[in-house]
Amino acid sequence: MSIYDTLNEQQKQGVFTTDGPVLILAGAGSGKTRVLTHRTAYLIEEKGVNPYHIMAITFTNKAAGEMRERIDNLVGYGSESIWVSTFHSTCVRILRRHIDRIGFDTNFTIYDADDSKTVMKDICKRLNIDTKMYKEKSLLAAISSAKDELISPEEFALRAVNAGDYAKRKQSEVYREYQETLRKNNALDFDDLIVKTVELFETDPEVLDYYQERFRYIMVDEYQDTNTAQFKLISLLARKYKNLCVVGDDDQSIYKFRGANIYNILNFEKYFPEAVTIRLEQNYRSTKNILNAANGVIANNIGRKEKTLWTDNPEGEKIDFEQFDTAYEEADYVARDILSGTKSGRYHYGDYAVLYRTNAQSRLFEERFITSNIPYKIVGGVNFYARKEIKDLLAYLKTIDNGRDDLAVRRIINVPKRGIGATTLLKVADWASVCGISFYDALKQAEEVPNLGKASLKIRPFVNFIQTMRSKAPIIGVSELLREIIEETGYVRELEAEGTDEAMARIENIDELISKVVAYEESEEQPTLSGFLEEVALVADIDGLEEGSDYVVLMTLHSAKGLEFPKVFLAGMEDGLFPSYMSIVADNPTEAIEEERRLAYVGITRAREELAITCARTRMVRGETQYNKVSRFVKEIPSELLSAEIRQKEPKESSFAKRTVTKPKRTSLRDQPSGQNMQSQIFTGAAMKKTALDYGVGDRVSHVKFGTGTVKAVMDGGRDYEVTVDFDTAGTKKMFAGFAKLKKI
Repeated sequence: MSIYDTLNEQQKQGVFTTDGPVLILAGAGSGKTRVLTHRTAYLIEEKGVNPYHIMAITFTNKAAGEMRERIDNLVGYGSESIWVSTFHSTCVRILRRHIDRIGFDTNFTIYDADDSKTVMKDICKRLNIDTKMYKEKSLLAAISSAKDELISPEEFALRAVNAGDYAKRKQSEVYREYQETLRKNNALDFDDLIVKTVELFETDPEVLDYYQERFRYIMVDEYQDTNTAQFKLISLLARKYKNLCVVGDDDQSIYKFRGANIYNILNFEKYFPEAVTIRLEQNYRSTKNILNAANGVIANNIGRKEKTLWTDNPEGEKIDFEQFDTAYEEADYVARDILSGTKSGRYHYGDYAVLYRTNAQSRLFEERFITSNIPYKIVGGVNFYARKEIKDLLAYLKTIDNGRDDLAVRRIINVPKRGIGATTLLKVADWASVCGISFYDALKQAEEVPNLGKASLKIRPFVNFIQTMRSKAPIIGVSELLREIIEETGYVRELEAEGTDEAMARIENIDELISKVVAYEESEEQPTLSGFLEEVALVADIDGLEEGSDYVVLMTLHSAKGLEFPKVFLAGMEDGLFPSYMSIVADNPTEAIEEERRLAYVGITRAREELAITCARTRMVRGETQYNKVSRFVKEIPSELLSAEIRQKEPKESSFAKRTVTKPKRTSLRDQPSGQNMQSQIFTGAAMKKTALDYGVGDRVSHVKFGTGTVKAVMDGGRDYEVTVDFDTAGTKKMFAGFAKLKKI
């Protein structure tokens, strides 16, 4: 039996159509990865294509890793020659070899969002930009959008002048200065990785021809998420042989805010008139009812490719639709349902996902889960690499790797404290600017900086240390280098001396960074400091979601893309929340709401076995009670698929016009499982009765979730006491006594 016999007819067509441009419209759960991997095997085994000439591009490291693993298992010998990578990783590899052809050194630094923010702050100071009027974040967003569309600083400035738009002209000034700063620092931001590769290909035919010959067969996953720059990159690579296979689903295009251009997939046949279009419409993930609900919703979009998903799976349960008076009741229902499902043995905690439109919606679920001892994890919290101690140590590594990275140098010059004052640093920076050299090169010549005097003596030990580490780096390896930095700087010793739980947590993070470095070294044939820093820079947030762990996942709908769960809760399904108020009142509401509807479609199709949709008539927003109608997306689901009717009784007030500070009416938490009692005040907004505390500052206390700790402060907050506790393992927490239910031990 052939490996291709397990495929359905449409999947086979996707596998066997290898020459020329191919568009595979792959509906949710239709086995697109299966098609891509089998297509790769077919090219090698049946068509005799050298694996070296095959390229597969994905968006996340996780997706690339999974595809690599599946291709290796299917193809076996020779699969290591296939180029499986993300867009950004691909561009990094190309630029490391050839970026010197467009004026950069090949040891360039990759700036993350925080690095870019620091650069922008400096630029705004330099150009006397009023940051109250021109927010740094919005300036960076404008630059990023321009790069997504391959608009250079020069073209941006020209458009601003032609439009007579003062704000755009100011943005163009900043954009030009920002790019000059990056070039001076021999640095690229994430957007530049794509832009500079396109620039390289367009200006150097020799390099382009090399990669066109290398990548004769190109496959792109999640094509609906590509932006204009990524489309251009792929178009250039595929121009010679035209063997381009793109796989995607226009109904799951939900990243417009990140620059995704849905017209890349909608107009594929226009760009490639000879293209063959194949539709994968059989779903292997969800029940018939879930799928029919998704079809019912997405059919209301006009800007889409016609397709209807179907499945051989059972009909399954109806969609559990629940309307509540308050958002508190909604959170309570979700918690009780999870507890009931796990207690009965039908589900584990890890089988559940709670999806919502905005991050702010997580609070009520978190509070309710804590009081119910439900283990949970929020996807999209503070990234490991964004923690202070990690950024500090990475800045050391960056400085050792590339001294031209001013941001990294300035971050660590006083970590640990070396007594180098701000005035001294300003003098060095000014002199570096006058001389046209990097900040670090100026530090190396500190004795020559005018009016620096004895301050240069404080700089010398830092420079000597970096130089010593540089000489050692090629010899001792990255992990040993990191250990020496930690030892020589006394970074961990300072934290140990501090002795707080927070300090201990920071030490654990550092230990984890060391583990990361060692894992990198073990996985690479030729590990390098540059290679490690690249790997760190390219890690995506979603890649941090662990598999196989038993906890409920809380996440936004955007974060849920590409994932699936046995049971899914779609919470907050109200007009004004989902679709968002901003989309309803947008300049082009039709387009905006279609994007929101695609997001709803993504949410519905995450569910394998059961889907629950919840909404509330009242929800607290900015301290005020907001009255909302049931989401139009719920009303688009055929009524026979829902477990309950949509009650038509709506508040007299409009969805957005009525605002009041009236608290929602208290409701009882009926059917609460024994042992999971909760103070209803938390969820009703009713005033808590303040009672005298049986513990004080210095006492040891226990908490149901955070464990044991020491009381550090008690403040009278009027209606309740605010208590600060240093927990042994969870760190320092502030909480209201009525909510915390601390017990003296």
